[in-house]
Amino acid sequence: MRYLFEDYALDTDRRELQRGGAPVPLEPQVFDLLAYLVEQRDRVVSKDDLLAAVWNGRIVSESALTTRINAARRAIGDSGDAQRLIRTLRGRGIRFVGTVREETAAEAITDPGVSLPSADRFSIAVSPLTNTSGAPLSLPRKPSIAVLPFTILSDDPEQQYFADGVVEDIITALSRFKSLFVIARNSSFTYRGKAVDIKQVGRELGVRYVLEGSVRKSADKVRINGQLIDSTTGAHVWADRFEGKLKDVFELQDQITTNVVGELITNVEVAEIERARRKPSTSLDAYDCYWKGLAEYWKISQPGSDDALAYFLKAINFDENFASAYGFAATTYAVRWQNRWMVNVAQERAEAVRLARRAIELGQSDEVALSRGGFVLAAIAGELDFGAECARRSLMMNPNYAIGWLHSAWISLYSGDHQTVRANVGQFERLSPRAPTLFQGKLAAAFAHVFEGHYKEAAYLAEQLTHELPSLGSAWRVLAMSRALAGDVALANIATKKMLELDPSLRVPAMASTMPLRRAVDVERLKEGYLLAGFPP
Repeated sequence: MRYLFEDYALDTDRRELQRGGAPVPLEPQVFDLLAYLVEQRDRVVSKDDLLAAVWNGRIVSESALTTRINAARRAIGDSGDAQRLIRTLRGRGIRFVGTVREETAAEAITDPGVSLPSADRFSIAVSPLTNTSGAPLSLPRKPSIAVLPFTILSDDPEQQYFADGVVEDIITALSRFKSLFVIARNSSFTYRGKAVDIKQVGRELGVRYVLEGSVRKSADKVRINGQLIDSTTGAHVWADRFEGKLKDVFELQDQITTNVVGELITNVEVAEIERARRKPSTSLDAYDCYWKGLAEYWKISQPGSDDALAYFLKAINFDENFASAYGFAATTYAVRWQNRWMVNVAQERAEAVRLARRAIELGQSDEVALSRGGFVLAAIAGELDFGAECARRSLMMNPNYAIGWLHSAWISLYSGDHQTVRANVGQFERLSPRAPTLFQGKLAAAFAHVFEGHYKEAAYLAEQLTHELPSLGSAWRVLAMSRALAGDVALANIATKKMLELDPSLRVPAMASTMPLRRAVDVERLKEGYLLAGFPP
């Protein structure tokens, strides 16, 4: 059913709210609350009515209830004291008072025996995986900064990896200052090659300052230009040029970091400065291979993983103590495992574990090595407690390390700590609001909802993922089992058919064994959901 009011359309079949044809993002409970109020608009709804309909009778605090009501009001432009659509009646409850026209929706389900709908048949209009809504993110209380990809001033496009490596190191150094809020690399790099409005970048990433620049590498010389801009005004705070021999590139990076920090923080502890300047390797040859490996790793493809591994292992050959290179090599194997790209599974998994242990052994003060090594040992070797401790120590060192929050979320999922999953995903998304890897956080949150029995919430996230990434098999699996567990077997079967088109070899035992789940009840929940959804036993 579609309910039309003002310039809004609320579609309860598709779980979609639109304004003027554009999607309005809503959390699942907020959607349910709004839909219930619209459906019951001919009467006053009490708190008990809401708890029974939206929370299934669970006890909810007054503040939580008020937060959801206010969110529903904001979604339909009814915030403030006007209450033109959702009106509070003291001592009685609330009521939707807007004029509503009902419109019957077309049949939503196609006979799965006839044809399979395209991926967007499952989609709902929700917030995209990146912050493209135009709504500005609130600024953190501490100085906040994003470092955009530097332009490479060279006719050789192959040198882009070098400029990216320089920026990555600057971001890492800045993130180690706990008095700063630093946006992760994967969000900053979504602006590569674009003519950007610095004010818009600040709004989209939720930061006050933006650092941009350029790199020129010629023979054995390098020149780096940098400028720090206040995104709220567009004014230049600082600009400078740094040049020297190629072997001095690390020193040039440190000079840029020191200048930026000096502009943003009045009092800086010496220990923070020393830690920010600490490099996991002093070998430029090792770093050159490492930077090339990163460029291939972030392609998240099977050929990219092949090339990334070769570069990371070559970096280790140049410097056998390069902890971060070991960590990235290990997680490259993990990516291959998760995407079924491994050729010799037993051999590659063993190598992943070996590299992860070495990363942790060498990287006791390196958040990248600790977090990545810990995640691999948890995901592939099932060492959940040790992996969780590595992730915790990594974030203690560098709370700005966005991927560390993602790793911690997944390890918490494996361990059965589902509330921590959602909290850590939230931290990851705020530090990296535009990253292409945001789907990994939403996927972890969707699994957590399944294990908690919140099937509608899990399906909400899974539908979003299948809309944005129709080839992401794990999203179809979550969608299928969450729909089946919620009792909607018809839609579940359609998602199952789509998943089996992507990978016909899937069987329930294999799917249930892809995560090292500690709780037997979680394993059984997976198996039950997959079987109900119609996957082959």
